[in-house]
Amino acid sequence: MNRKKITNAMLIVLALLLVVGMAYQFTPNIAGLFSGGAAGTPALKVNGQTITVEQLEQAKRGNPILSSTDTGVLGDDFKTYIVANQVQQALVTANTKDIKVSRTDVNAEVTKVREANNFQDNKAWTDALQGAGLTDASYRESVGEQLAIQRKVDDLKKTAPAPTDAEAKLYYDLNTAAFQSEARIQGRQIVVTDEAKAKALLAQAQGGADFAALATANSTEFKDRGGALGPVENGVPRPVAQVALPTDVGVGAFALTSGGLTGVIPSGGKFYIVKVEKYLAPAPKPFEEAKTDIMTALKTQKENAVVENWLSGLEKDAKIEYTDLNWKTENPTVATVAGKNIPYSDVVGGIVSNQQFGSLLQQVPPEQAGGMVNGILKPQVVQGLIQSYAAPEIARKLGLALSGTRQDIAAGLAAYGARDVTVTDADLQAFYDENKAQFETPASATISEASFRDRNQALAFRTDWKGAGDFTAAAGKAGATVSERGAVTAGDSKLSPELEAAVFKATALKDAGEGSLSDVIKVGERFSVLYATDLKQAVTQPLSSVRAQIEPQVLETKKGEAGQAFLTKEVAALKPTDNLEKVLADQAKRVAAAAPAPTTTPAAPGATPATPGTTPDSAAPADSAPADSATPPVDSTPEPMPADGTEPTPTPAEGAGSSATPPATETAPATEAPATPATP
Repeated sequence: MNRKKITNAMLIVLALLLVVGMAYQFTPNIAGLFSGGAAGTPALKVNGQTITVEQLEQAKRGNPILSSTDTGVLGDDFKTYIVANQVQQALVTANTKDIKVSRTDVNAEVTKVREANNFQDNKAWTDALQGAGLTDASYRESVGEQLAIQRKVDDLKKTAPAPTDAEAKLYYDLNTAAFQSEARIQGRQIVVTDEAKAKALLAQAQGGADFAALATANSTEFKDRGGALGPVENGVPRPVAQVALPTDVGVGAFALTSGGLTGVIPSGGKFYIVKVEKYLAPAPKPFEEAKTDIMTALKTQKENAVVENWLSGLEKDAKIEYTDLNWKTENPTVATVAGKNIPYSDVVGGIVSNQQFGSLLQQVPPEQAGGMVNGILKPQVVQGLIQSYAAPEIARKLGLALSGTRQDIAAGLAAYGARDVTVTDADLQAFYDENKAQFETPASATISEASFRDRNQALAFRTDWKGAGDFTAAAGKAGATVSERGAVTAGDSKLSPELEAAVFKATALKDAGEGSLSDVIKVGERFSVLYATDLKQAVTQPLSSVRAQIEPQVLETKKGEAGQAFLTKEVAALKPTDNLEKVLADQAKRVAAAAPAPTTTPAAPGATPATPGTTPDSAAPADSAPADSATPPVDSTPEPMPADGTEPTPTPAEGAGSSATPPATETAPATEAPATPATP
């Protein structure tokens, strides 16, 4: 068994540790977590409990981001984060020592892990444990610790107060969109397997023929109810959601918000025509219908808030003593708001847990990444943290019945600030104009190219060929080399720009048989004539057709902006202090002082001494490349990444002890934005 497999198996006992994302923002190497407590070289003590060098090193090696560098700004950041994370784990473990877990419970949990991962054979189990640096006894001890933590959290959750009606009503008012019914349509369809027949039936329907009668006589589906999409009640088809139709058919049908007929839509080897008799837009459920779901969401939020407060209390009075000064870290207060101090390790946690941060490290060297993170990402993370830490005080000041973690309350405040936002026709028009390409079906055709050496030959062929017979044969007889380009869509790069323009941007094409001929186009030293069949010009859906599609998107964007502006204004009224600039300046000095002195290479005998005031090539700093270096320049604009810096909303790990083994994860999900309304 390899080490990865045993690591995956043992992640089951970490499920509870992930009950609150702010507590464990990455999954350390299992051997580092369960290495027998104080066994090893002491690095520091937390309230008298030893954390070893081995534990810290294992935590570092178990995460590819944290192990990517141990020098420079990022190296200092990662060390701060590793120590803070291990301190928190030690505090949690120490504060659950009084919870008793029976040997029977531990054995049952271990048996589940072994059975779920095919480790019933004792030798295979022992070998796998040894591969992870564990013994059966130390693993069982760790399982007992995790079960104790789970029971502690379960007990804490039981102390959470029940949601009130006032909290439920406010939650409903601020998150109405979360309780909306789906858009539905009342309508009928005709489904046939022959495209020509479908086109003929569409023509009849457009001419006023009874659609239900056409469906009964011709459709392969629902003919017994006149093609009705849903069961017929009192002569009217029951409304259906878009999921009831094939994807392409659903998109076409639900675009008809004013009713009407779709065209012939191919899907899965069949051809569909849908008649929309009535479009039913999404509408909020009444409060009483949504109340059960709301109470469930609020109960979870309140339980997570209790756990969050418990963790904060543990850290508040922690006493840390360093034994190994190589692991001594600085964790200053990076910001203060509403009487709360935000530690710098929270900022680093927001960076490390960002899913795009690892991609950045793969694109640029750590030294360059550190500068970009300091200048762009960390300021944004700090502002997000300030908002979340300030949120409870703002809610109290405004008298709002918001509950949950800091993140939950920040989301509620943002929703409150955007509660009156609406979308105007001007908003929709502006969005449509800026994104018109999204609503365009590009031009397409089946293309054949006849390439001639002489322009006069090409012109003569274009003039003489009327479309009789085969294009390829006729062009070949006229001296051309013919290329079958096949199905071409404008913009797919199958044709050169000049050839594509000759078909899809031409003001006039010459009719020839079942297709059209382009003008003669010079391509290099040759001259081409294109023959296009099945030509379909680009079609742009009007705003009226896509209004229902884009309105929720525009509304969400406006609400997000308004909610963020409201939250920013309320936070500013609390006069927070942001010490990031000083913290980073102090860090830069500390990192520079700790860096090893540059070594100089003795000059070779006979070497020319350097001119005073200049630097010989051999003494150039290692990180400075000459102008003609083979190393390609790095794009200084990395892939955009979320940078809100707030703690992730706690996610309960119900039944962690009996759940199936989760997949191994190297990093936790990116943090959530405070401006996003909570959704049950």
